[in-house]
This record gives sequence, C-alpha cells and structure tokens, in this order.
Amino acid sequence: MSLKPLWVRTVMIGVALVAGITVGTLSYPAITFSNQSDKPAPVYQRNENGQTYGSDMYATSLDTVPDLVLAQDENGTVGYVRSVDLYGKQPKTPEEAVKMNLKPGSFRHIPLYAVDGKTVIGKFKIGPGNVEKNQKATNQISP
Repeated sequence: MSLKPLWVRTVMIGVALVAGITVGTLSYPAITFSNQSDKPAPVYQRNENGQTYGSDMYATSLDTVPDLVLAQDENGTVGYVRSVDLYGKQPKTPEEAVKMNLKPGSFRHIPLYAVDGKTVIGKFKIGPGNVEKNQKATNQISP
C-alpha cells in the first residue's frame, strides 16, 4: 500500500475546502431570502366602515395591501390614504408598464384621511423620485 505524498494530500484538502466554501457561500442567499409570496398575507384591523387599514410594509403584493395605507403628509400629520388613490392604475402588460414609465413625472396630491376613511385631515403628495420611510409613521403600526 502506497501513501500519497504530503503535497498531494494538502492540495486535495485545499481544493475540497475551497469548493465547500464556494458552494456554501453561493447557496446562502437562496436560503435566507425566501420568496415574499410564500409568506402569509398580513392581517389588518377594520374600521367602522369595514375598510382595512395599516401599513403596507408587510404586504406581499398589491392584493394584500390594506384599503387605507398609513401615510404622513408634509406637515407631519399621520393618517391614511386610499390604496386605489396611492397606487393608481396598474399596467396590464409589460408594454403598458414601459409606456407609463416613460411619461414625464409630476406631483399630485391625494386626500389624507382619518382612520374612518371619510374625514379628510390633510393632503398627501405623490411624485417621482425616491421613497423615504418615515419612522414616526412606521412606529404607529398596529398589528
């Protein structure tokens, strides 16, 4: 029985270690970042008018967004905007989506409501640009 030289064994162990580390590193994101659609839809509270309300932070799709989405206007007033006003008309085809994205952006205002979904308490400004998370509004989320 012949023993392999020390350098051959060292190289084989090194190759096995590098291969194991590479496979482990490449598979890590697939394990930790699961598909959001696999998660259960959030459960929202309902107001006296039967509308769901809360933050859309944990919504997995537009179908799981509450009727009234938590928002804060430029003056710091925290309230809710109707999801249909917030998200507007959605494209039906990829071509329509590209067309919508090519339109020049402009700002628009939508009503900011109290939790009842009827009482207007401000105006929420929507426009092109960066989305900023507001910690004050996020802290008022009621699961």
